[in-house]
Parts: sequence; structure tokens; C-alpha cells
Amino acid sequence: MTDSVEGTARGDGSADGAGGDSAPPLGERSVDALLADLREARTAAADAEDAVESVGESRLESVADAHGSAVSLLDRYEDRAVGSGDFEAYLEFQNRFLGLVEELPEDLPKREAFEAASDRLDRRRLRERDFEAAREHVADAEEVADRLDERERAREREYEAERRVEDRLDAVEERIGELERLVRLGDADLDAPVERLREPVEAYNDAVKESFAAFRREASARELFAFVETTAAYPLVDYRQPPAELAEYVAERDAGTESVTDLLDYADYSTSKLDHYVDDAAALKRRVAVHRTYLERLDAEPLVVSWPPPSAGELRYRARELVAVVGRFADEETVAKARALRDLAERDDYGRLRTAAEARTTLTETERERLERGAVARELDRRREERARLAGALAESK
Repeated sequence: MTDSVEGTARGDGSADGAGGDSAPPLGERSVDALLADLREARTAAADAEDAVESVGESRLESVADAHGSAVSLLDRYEDRAVGSGDFEAYLEFQNRFLGLVEELPEDLPKREAFEAASDRLDRRRLRERDFEAAREHVADAEEVADRLDERERAREREYEAERRVEDRLDAVEERIGELERLVRLGDADLDAPVERLREPVEAYNDAVKESFAAFRREASARELFAFVETTAAYPLVDYRQPPAELAEYVAERDAGTESVTDLLDYADYSTSKLDHYVDDAAALKRRVAVHRTYLERLDAEPLVVSWPPPSAGELRYRARELVAVVGRFADEETVAKARALRDLAERDDYGRLRTAAEARTTLTETERERLERGAVARELDRRREERARLAGALAESK
């Protein structure tokens, strides 16, 4: 079976065809099945709407009210009004049921059903079979009364069918993005000199890690927190801000003049030993020990540039922020390496080298094989066709 036929048959394009390789399924049901469900749900919703409009919504509400009242009276009085039981209950039931029917509008749909039930109950002595017959007559009006509920159920089915199509469209869009990325990486020049990017990135990363480690080791916790707080003004330097109660403790207590390393060590001391180092051992344990994880994870990672590096535009803006932020604790040599990243993003061949680096780093052997066989391109064509069908079907309801 060919690639395109099998992809259509399976519905979600999960079969690659050539070589037996397969792409990931995007759902349990095929696109054909989802669209068929949507068409059926829309037809049912339209039919239900027509059924309501043919009678009139207000008139159907009147039938539903009358039907509910009639059934309620039959349920409430049957045990007391049959046979030679409670004569007062019998009279009350007769008056209320017959009065209900007499007050119905002359043009009420299925009024004859209520009249038939009333005629059956208009007798001197009522038996259980009279109530059963009355229920059968009243049930004739239920079909009409149910049209409003049927419309609501049909609308709900239509909504659910549209939601499933929207979910599949989202999955298809995401998969198309992945495939387009693979195609882009497949066109990369794997022999390109990516070291021209890697060397300055690694040089900066090594320098900033070393500088931050020294800063963390030598600066007071108060100074370190002040640095972290300044990074809030730089959205591309993603430091998590200190917990409020820990920040308050470090700012107000003498222990804040100690380094984070020392504070973590103090948190492991016994209370009696800790009394020799801080004025309130219990307070330190409450604030520092509880937030040990935050302090231990406070490192240079938010300052590190990923490999492969980001796009030229992102690196350009991030490098500007890094120069400003790193300059607050590092030496000029490290800051210069951050400036070099900004210059790196201006290279004419940056995009080509970055794509080559990304291809080398992220493409799996399976992905390489699928690219070489053209399987990725074929799946991309199928997914784009699915996207057009799904989006077109949803647009029909707008």
C-alpha cells in the first residue's frame, strides 16, 4: 500500500508507508471519523432546531409544563384516589386534574392527549388501570415536550464534536511545527564549522559559572539576594525571587551578613551550637532550613546560554541583559565574554551555523533515516492536508 493511501486509511496519517516506518498517531480516531461525527452532530442539531421552530419554543414550554404538572398529579394521588380509599383525595385529584386540562390553551399542541387522559379519569370510581391509561395518554404529549431537551442534547453533541475536532487540529498544528523543524534541520550543513559558535558560548558559560560560584561563596546572603532582586528587571534572566519570609529574615537579622554557604551549614547545627553564631537559633532554623532547596539551587544556571544557542534575535537581546547583570558581580574578563555573545549574534552565518549545531545535537538516528527516505516530507504533506480539512470543517460553523 502506498504512503498516501495508507495514511488516509488510518485517518491520522500515522503510517509512513515507505520502509514500514511510522509516525506518531495523533489520536485514537481518524480525521475522517471525527469529521463524520461533526457532520452528523450538526445535522442532528439543525433537525432538532427545526423541530422546535415548527411548533414554537414558548408553545413547547407550555406543553412541557402541562406534561410535568399532569405526571406530578398522577404520581401524587394514585395511591390515595383509587378504589374506595380516601374520598377527599379522590375529589381533590378530580378537581385539580380536570381543572388543569380545562385551563390549557385551545391551540396547545397535543391538547387532545390531556383531554383523553381527563376523560379516562372522569368517573365515579378510579382504578389503577385508569391511572395507567391516563399516563399512556399523557405520554403522547411527552414527545413534543421533549423537543426542547432534545435540542439541548443535540447542541451539546455538536459542541463536543467540534471540541474534538479543535483538539485534533491543535495536535496536527503542533506536529506540523515539529515536522517543519525536522525539514529545516535536514537541510543543515552538518560539516559547517559550528565551533565558531560553540567556543565563545562555552568560554562565557565556564567563566560565568566560576564567577558566580565565587560570588555566592564570598558575598553575604543579603548581597546575593539584592543581586537576585535586581534581575527582576531583566525578563531574559530568569532567577526565581527569594521567598518573602526568607528575604525578610536576611534583610533584618545579623545572620544576613553571612554567606549562603555558611547559613546552610548553620542550619545543620544543633540549637545549642548555633547559639554561639547567631542571636536567634530558632529563627534561623525556621527560615533557612525550610527554604534549603531554594538556597541550594541558587546558582549560575539562569545566566548560562544553552547549546545549541537560541536564535540570533533572542541571543542579541539576552546578551545585552547578561552584560548588565553579570557586570554586577563578575570581573571585566567575564563581562567581555558576555559582550562577545552579542557580537556573535551579528555574524552573517549565525543562522546557518546554529541550524547545523541544532541538527548535530538534536536529530536522532531515526529522524535522520526518515529525512533521508523522504518520510518526513510525506508526513508533512499529509498533516497539512489534515489541517486544511479540519480548519475548513470548523470554519463552516462560523
